[in-house]
Amino acid sequence: MSSATSSVKTSGKGPVLLIDHHDLDFTLRNAADSNGQAFVARAVSNEISPNIGIGFARWEGAEVAWTLLYDEVIFVIEGCFELQANGQLYRVSPGQMLWIPEGTELVYGGHALFGYVVHPGDWKQRHGLV
Repeated sequence: MSSATSSVKTSGKGPVLLIDHHDLDFTLRNAADSNGQAFVARAVSNEISPNIGIGFARWEGAEVAWTLLYDEVIFVIEGCFELQANGQLYRVSPGQMLWIPEGTELVYGGHALFGYVVHPGDWKQRHGLV
């Protein structure tokens, strides 16, 4: 299933959702990259919350450059996630997290399973990308 929460509608006090990364469909997020691959699975859709986007990602040696259009938190579950930003290389291990502000130019990398939270969750709509 592409989103564990796509069929749940909430208003006011909604249900508590338990999401297991094993139940999500991870999609390839980088172009053919001979140095590795990057997979992402959205866990909480915009229909659930336009305020935050939540998901899991699995990086397998890919390097993906991006400029953030949202604030982001990354928390590592397995492996070592690497982030290059502002002239620094951050190596993030299980039990550690990063907070990255909107507008940061960065390169994601490493070999890791990690979770992410972005705010606002509907950043694509706000920036006219859908």
